[in-house]
Order: sequence, then structure tokens, then C-alpha cells
Amino acid sequence: MDSLAAVADLIGPGNVLTAAEDIAPYAVDWRGVYRGVPEAVLRPGTTKEVSELVQRCAAEGLSIVPAGGRTGLCGAAVPLANGPRSVVLSLERMNRIRDIDTRDFSLIAEAGCVVQNVQQAAAEAGRLFPIQWGAQGTAQIGGMLSTNAGGIRTLRWGNARELVLGLEVVLPDGRILDDLRRVRKDNSGYALRHLFIGGEGTLGIITAAAMRLQPALKRVETAFVAVPSPDAALSLFSRVMESGAEVIAFELCGGFTMETAAKHGVGLRIPLPLGSPWYVMLEMAAAHESIPLRAILEDTLGAALEAGEASDAAIAESEAQRQMIWKIREDYPECSRTEGPAVGTDTSVPVSAVPKFLKIVEHELKTRWPEGRMAAIGHAGDGNIHVSLHAPAGMMDRPAWVQRAGAMEPMINEIAVSLGGSFSAEHGIGQSKRHAMTTHKNPVAMDLMRAVKAAIDPTGRMNPGKVLP
Repeated sequence: MDSLAAVADLIGPGNVLTAAEDIAPYAVDWRGVYRGVPEAVLRPGTTKEVSELVQRCAAEGLSIVPAGGRTGLCGAAVPLANGPRSVVLSLERMNRIRDIDTRDFSLIAEAGCVVQNVQQAAAEAGRLFPIQWGAQGTAQIGGMLSTNAGGIRTLRWGNARELVLGLEVVLPDGRILDDLRRVRKDNSGYALRHLFIGGEGTLGIITAAAMRLQPALKRVETAFVAVPSPDAALSLFSRVMESGAEVIAFELCGGFTMETAAKHGVGLRIPLPLGSPWYVMLEMAAAHESIPLRAILEDTLGAALEAGEASDAAIAESEAQRQMIWKIREDYPECSRTEGPAVGTDTSVPVSAVPKFLKIVEHELKTRWPEGRMAAIGHAGDGNIHVSLHAPAGMMDRPAWVQRAGAMEPMINEIAVSLGGSFSAEHGIGQSKRHAMTTHKNPVAMDLMRAVKAAIDPTGRMNPGKVLP
């Protein structure tokens, strides 16, 4: 970049990274699959600085790859290998919570705020920022919104999109779209924020967001349940949803996933003896202490045991036990990596189709890759099940396994779409799922997306090679 000195004057020399060792963390994705070296990493501290950097990059013909906590699984925050000249624009310094309004149940946070820090700030104000997933201690608000992240509480409060009231966005020409209003009703034309949520930085750079808060949870009850099948799990789901309590999480985990967590998890304690083919993690909550959640949960699980929907159950007796149940869920991805190479998916189907989806998938995997080991874990309450196929025990050669079993992902995508589902539920598209956009996305939808891209980013400099094939 010819004007690095001028950029250094703008944002400070310590925020213009050019040394190979400084750039390295920004040049590879979390999984180590995608690599691309930028000319520099720029770390602005204000929206005005972002705007000026975007204009300078435009003048030099540089592409811009926005980056947050870089915990994404689809390669969206990494430059294309052998792609156009680019810089990574990291929002990590823009980490202020600008405002919390408890009476309005809202807050405004900059894009570089770590999600967990936003959760803590809301809690200190007596409110709840409800989104939750394993990477929340590293993931940032900008990345969360750019990928429309989900997590274990989508069942109750939706993906990130449903939490947003307004956005501040720097457009590809450097103009700032200030739409941080916190009104709940606004029918004054197109809801422009939805173009950028889930856009993965291909249309602009989210610099701040106004987001909804919820009442703090005063009572929480959590259970770990052994179930004989996904069909039984779905019957249990209906039962807990009809219990009168507010259900905020309902996770389905295959037996192999729990065995993997027990084998590799550091300090993990599985609440029940292993041996069941499937398990459920569920959580109920209430905003008032008088709600008899424990009695509701005990009655519900008792009825499920009698009906054969569950074979065993453990209810958390302390906050430490509750946290342990969710630590199992959150630590599983790292445990899975330790177990060995796997080909993974991020599919969703209608909730009622989850048992059929898993039955078809299991049959196809056993037929085509009998040497593989199927792992299934995910958010059964919203239909998002992550299926992966692990290499045979002891095989640690990832490229060899991907070459042998790589066809598993498009096969499962096809099954999900045939059941009315999606090939990308919560991880986004990035680089890894562009092929599926060509195969499965409605052609009219693709035409509209390309038209939007051409209108907002006509030179194609915003995160090139991501989302659109």
C-alpha cells in the first residue's frame, strides 16, 4: 500500500501491521483451512477512521476484508489466496459500549465489542443479552452480525438478526449509513439493516449496532437427558414446550459426540453414564423468582420417562453443575478436533423433519463411508443439526480424509434442502459454501443478490470471493 505512512498518521503507526509475524493471525481462518496474506492489517479506532480508510483503499484499488474475532468457520474473514490486492480491516479497537438504556431494553455497542463483554455489561445493568454460543468469549459483535450467528438460544430469541434494532455501517464509497435508531416500529421504506446482517462484509462494514435486551433471568433449570432416538427427542421437545415454562435451549447430541467429549474434554464430567444413542440438553428459565420451574421440569421429565421419551435424566443441582452441562456442549468442537479429522456441515430443516433427516443421513453415511464415524450435535429446537463424519479411529491425515469423504457435505446439503431446509443455518457462506449457493440457492434469489451487490459495491472491493459464487 503506497500510502502506509499517511494511514499511520491517521490511525497511529502501531495500528498498521505489515510485519509477517503480526499479519499471520489474520491470514488464516480458525480451522486452518483458508489462508491469504493481506498487504497490511489496519486497526481503526473510530467510525470516521473506518470511513477514511475505506476511501483511501478505494483510491488505491485495494480490496477490504473486514475481520472481527475471527472465529468463523467458513473462511469469511481471510483474504482469498491468490486473490486481489487486499488489506484486512480489523475492528478490534472499536470496542466501546456507547449506551445502555434499561427502560428501553436496548444497548448500542461498537463492532469490536467481544460478545461476552456485551453480555456482562447487560447483566450488570440488570438485563440479558440473550445470544449464546461457544465462541462468545472471542467473537465480536461485528462478526456476529455479519454472519447472522445463531447458538443455543435461537429457539427462544432467534439468530442475531432478530436482536438488531439499527446499524451504523460504512459503505464501499466511504459514506456512513447512520441508522442506529432504537424504535421498534419503523415502516419508512426498506429495512436496510437486513442487507448487512448476514452479508459477511460484502456490502459494507458494520461499525456499531443498536440491539435488543431482555429481562434478566431470575430462575433457570437445566437438565441432561438420555433419549432413545431423535423421534423420542422431538416428542420430549413438544412436551417441554407445552409445559408452561419458557424453554430457552434444547440441544440434541449423538452418543459418539458425548464419548468424544468425555475422552478429550479437560475437566468435563458427563452427568449420566454413557451408553444411550442420543442425549438432550435442555434449559428452562423465568424472569420472576415465583415461577415454579423446578416442579415443572420434574413433572415434565417424569412424564417423559413414563412415556418412553427418555431413559434417564439428571437435573443440575447447582450453578456449577448447570455450567458443566453447557461446558460439555461448548467444548465439544475442540474435543472433536482432538479426536481427528472430520468433514462437517451446518444444515437446518424444519423442526418436525429432524428425525427423518437424521435417519436418511445415517443410512447414507453407513452405506457410502462405512469406515467413518457419524457425529451429530446441534440445536434441535430450531432444526439446526451439525452432522460430521469423522475419520476412522487413529487416522489423523486430514487432507486424505477430506479427499476420501469430501462428497459427504454436498450429499447432506442435498438431503436438507430436499426436506425444505438450508445448507447454511448459522455459520454463513464465506468461501466454503459458495459452491452450494450455485447448486441450491434459488436462481431468482441469486439474481437479486447480485443486483444488490452491483448497486452497493459496483467495483467488487468489499470482501471479494465471499458469499456470491
